[in-house]
Amino acid sequence: MIDIAAIELARIQFAFTVSFHIIFPATTIGLATFIAVLEGLWLKTRREVYYTLCRFWSRAFALCFAIGVVSGIVMSYQFGTNWSVFSNFAGSITGPLLTYEVLTAFFLEAGFLGIMLFGWNKVGPRAHFAATVAVATGTLISMFWILASNSWMQTPAGYRIVDGRVMPVDWMAIVFNPSFPYRFMHMALAVFAVSMLLVSATSAWHLLRNRDNGAMRTSLVMALGCLLVVTPLQALVGDAHGLNTLKYQPAKLAAIEGLWDVHPEGTPLNLFGLPDMEAETTRYSLGIPHLGSLILTHSWTGAVPNMKRFPKQDRPDSRIVFWSFRIMVGLGMLMIVLAVTGAWLHRRGRLQRAIGFLRFAVAMGPAGYVSLLAGWITSEVGRQPWVVYGLLRTSQAASPVTRQQVGLSLLIFVTLYTLVFGTGLFYLFKILRTGPEPAPALPLWNDAAARPSGRHPLQGASLEHSSRQGDNHA
Repeated sequence: MIDIAAIELARIQFAFTVSFHIIFPATTIGLATFIAVLEGLWLKTRREVYYTLCRFWSRAFALCFAIGVVSGIVMSYQFGTNWSVFSNFAGSITGPLLTYEVLTAFFLEAGFLGIMLFGWNKVGPRAHFAATVAVATGTLISMFWILASNSWMQTPAGYRIVDGRVMPVDWMAIVFNPSFPYRFMHMALAVFAVSMLLVSATSAWHLLRNRDNGAMRTSLVMALGCLLVVTPLQALVGDAHGLNTLKYQPAKLAAIEGLWDVHPEGTPLNLFGLPDMEAETTRYSLGIPHLGSLILTHSWTGAVPNMKRFPKQDRPDSRIVFWSFRIMVGLGMLMIVLAVTGAWLHRRGRLQRAIGFLRFAVAMGPAGYVSLLAGWITSEVGRQPWVVYGLLRTSQAASPVTRQQVGLSLLIFVTLYTLVFGTGLFYLFKILRTGPEPAPALPLWNDAAARPSGRHPLQGASLEHSSRQGDNHA
């Protein structure tokens, strides 16, 4: 007999662990690319501000990477403990995809991470930069495989059912399933927005406290420049993703929009409302006529699916996804405002003196994480009641465990995560509050002659080079 309470607790447990986990890979993926860009700019221009920022953000990256690895391992075990039926049903597809992630991405990251963090005086500049690029590439590859697996669960393709189990038929169709390109691009832009909001908030925080050695101004301008590109692109990709969802997951879209009835004259866009699953209506709805059709179908009178079209047992919980989606979109619009305003102020040379804007940038620091989690809630709750869309229901995918067993493990997870992640976040905030070193020691292979004047010519140089310099001065 299925224990409904155990299933709900298992869902809460997975949601809890993945919510903690996702914020750290989202940070490291964006930061890894940012660090690679900083190191490349330093090697090209020899401006020490780029080196200073590279070393500073490498410290934050290393801490987030370590926490992300630990939290990711935990989720893998839950597939066997709480969701063994799902693992048996779809393991022949999800298992290899996750294995490819380990073989192609994690080993690449782990193999070069040590050189990136500790190899400044152990290898040459080209080797070190190659290691940094390899780590950044590994994070992107990791995201590729994770999104391929999750997207297949959303829009399964390239399979056949044999003896009650999914068997792969076409791996290209499995990996590049109908929703994968949109979800991958949507997530890629999201992680860069998350990390750049963290960079801009940290930079603005230090500028507000007059802690600027040039590095904070540079990082703020670079972060806002990235956001100016990423956030409008995210809106365009989000629109394309919505059209894809309309085609392959219409029930999810109907729940997101809180639509219950047919509107042959044109579907309104509900800006506000309280969906009522029992009464099958959205109470106190405030909508703009025809705008729903225009956005979702690119037509003034385009038809949009409504919730009543689907059996009750196949409907996602509109009460959750209606608001999680609006939180994501609302914060995305604020990100665009932040980026455009920052570009306008920078163009007029007023960026670092705009106190109100700097406070706005600090306040927007957590917005990327909130928006990211809201987007994942929309995606995963909107997929319900399916764990593999149209093939396996969530209620059929759980292990035969009791509510006491799942509840105890959930309590242990909450306790350990509070301690471990609380400590990790404490040290992360400490790193961010401390800021970069004013003059970090340059690596031994740095060309002293290329450094700007005002620095001691021997700083960071080798003993042999220092000796030659002393002889020349004598």
